[in-house]
Parts: sequence; C-alpha cells; structure tokens
Amino acid sequence: MNVLRGITWPYALIALLAVAAVAVGVVRPQLVSAATGGSAKKPGATALIKQNPPPTLFTDAEIAPIGKQAAAQHKKADALFAQWEKAHGTTRDDKAFAAWAAQQAPAPPTAKERTAELRADQQLAKTRTAAGKKAATWLELYGKKDIWKLYLHDQRELIPTAQGTAEKAELKAALKLAKTISDQLAAKDKQPAPFVLDPTLRPDKQVKPGAKGPYSYPSRHAARSAAAVTLLSALSPHRAEDYGWMQDEVLYSRLYMAGHVTSDLTAGTLLGDLIGDYELAVNGH
Repeated sequence: MNVLRGITWPYALIALLAVAAVAVGVVRPQLVSAATGGSAKKPGATALIKQNPPPTLFTDAEIAPIGKQAAAQHKKADALFAQWEKAHGTTRDDKAFAAWAAQQAPAPPTAKERTAELRADQQLAKTRTAAGKKAATWLELYGKKDIWKLYLHDQRELIPTAQGTAEKAELKAALKLAKTISDQLAAKDKQPAPFVLDPTLRPDKQVKPGAKGPYSYPSRHAARSAAAVTLLSALSPHRAEDYGWMQDEVLYSRLYMAGHVTSDLTAGTLLGDLIGDYELAVNGH
C-alpha cells in the first residue's frame, strides 16, 4: 500500500496517526506516525510528532511556485554530481565532498536582487492568516529533521532490521552534512535573513538595531529537506511524490514567515540534492 496524491491509507504494520489537510477541495495526506512505548530517553521524531500532529498545511496552489523552482535544482545537482563521481568514484570522503559541494553553490544574489526578493516576502506577509502562521510554525519546527526521520521510520517498519539500521545511519549522515555545508556557507556569505532586513516581518524575533544576523543564505531547512527527499525517494520510489510535497510545504513556510528569500531556498535545495546523491553513491544504492 502507499500514499498517493489525495488518498490516505493505513500502514499495515504500524499504529497510525493520519491527519488530512483539506484545502481548495483537495484532501491531502499529512503524516502517518507510529506509536512508541514509554521511555526515559528524549522523545524521538515519531513521539514528538504524535504529541503535536500537524495542523492543516498549505494548499497545492500556494506551494507550487517554490516547488517548481526547487524541482529544477535536482537536474542541476545530478549533472554536477556526475562530475564528482567521475573524478572521485564512490569512496566516502566527507571533507573533500563538503568543500567541493560548497563551491557548486551559486553566488549569493546581488543587493538589488535580494531587495526584490525581500519585497516578495513583504507582499506575502500581508496575506498571512492565523491558520497559515500555525502551519508555518509547525513546519519550521519539524521540517528540519523530525518529519524526515518519521518518514524513514515508516519505511523501516517494512524492511529487514539490518537494512533499516543502515538506512537510518545514511539519513543521519545526510542531514548532518547538509547542516555543516549550509552553515559554513552562511558564515562566509553573511546574507541577513529577511526578518533582519525588515524586523516588522517577524516582531517575535526581537531583532536588535544594527544586527547583521542570523544569516539565511543558503537555507538549512532547504538543504536538509532536499538531502532527505533525494535519499528517501531512492529508497522508496513509490512514496517520492509525498516526500516532494512535504519538501515544498517546508520551503513555502520559510517564505511565508520571512525566514528566507527564494534564492536562499533554491541554493539550499541544490546543496541538499548534491548531498543526497553523494549519500546514495557512497552507500551503493
């Protein structure tokens, strides 16, 4: 069984929590989380999302533009990674790969380009609703790592334990590498987040006068999401459409609440796609 666009189904081997988002007449499967037993350990992704299931998320029409731009990065990443693989093979060398991947990221936008992107965020901010803010807050919180860990958990319920353990390690490595490279580039390029440039976009952030950071280019959320989706989609191709949908939800949420401008997200997506390709290659997929 699988989750197709507009169809919600029960996983056969796990206890479910299914939340459907209804928007513009389209029913969209939200998430499926598995119940976990009590433990003194810090709650894992499955438990966290079960405790705080997603609200109604954004509509397909809302997320489509940024989704289309993100999808375009995957072809670019595949072509670039082919060059890396030709030169280095499939041996793991995270340090060398990280340095190379950082060089593949496009240069930050010019001041004029970033100003135009900021205006787009400002216009979007005028359309915010209470429901939209709730959705964006949830996506910001769980779109970093937890939703991807939950998706992998559901995959692992249907495969041998040893294989599931190996794939868990692969996802962990991909998410870590995405954070490392995006953080290094952000520190180097020093592009202030939209809400730093215009503090009225996020009064809750309490930006101090004259602040330069936090920096937002490239987006860490985008890099992690793309890395996870590239990896998960290869491991379970029949679920790729839903993984891509969630990626688009996460990206749109970052525009909606002015955490990023579009170029932050496309650059992060390119990096994440490269990282996903790398993890697949070095793990023999």
